[in-house]
Amino acid sequence: MKELTKAEEQIMRVLWELGEAYVKDIVERLPRPKPAYNTVSTIIRILERKGFVGHEAFGKTHRYRPLVAKERYTHDYLRNFVRNYFGDSYQDLVHFFARDRNLSVAELEDILKILRDEIRRQKADDHD
Repeated sequence: MKELTKAEEQIMRVLWELGEAYVKDIVERLPRPKPAYNTVSTIIRILERKGFVGHEAFGKTHRYRPLVAKERYTHDYLRNFVRNYFGDSYQDLVHFFARDRNLSVAELEDILKILRDEIRRQKADDHD
């Protein structure tokens, strides 16, 4: 799956949040300074060509909807991120965060709990 530019991702976030929207609805949801209507319209057409967005026509206006789920894009984006920056090693990613001094002990403990819960779940699945 292709990665989105920052502007494309910003528009996709609005569409994921709204489910479907007209260009004017998207422009209203974007932060200031708001891009021009035509700029947003152009980016949406690019997203359509990339297969991320579909539309339904109502005369001259179009209502747009995401064709790619946020969860799927996030999963693929993170997988590529780990591949490109951590040599395809989730262990190296975890090691990076474990050494990051900006994480508190409480945050590290929360991450450890999540990992332990997932280990238990996978072991239980293996025994079924």
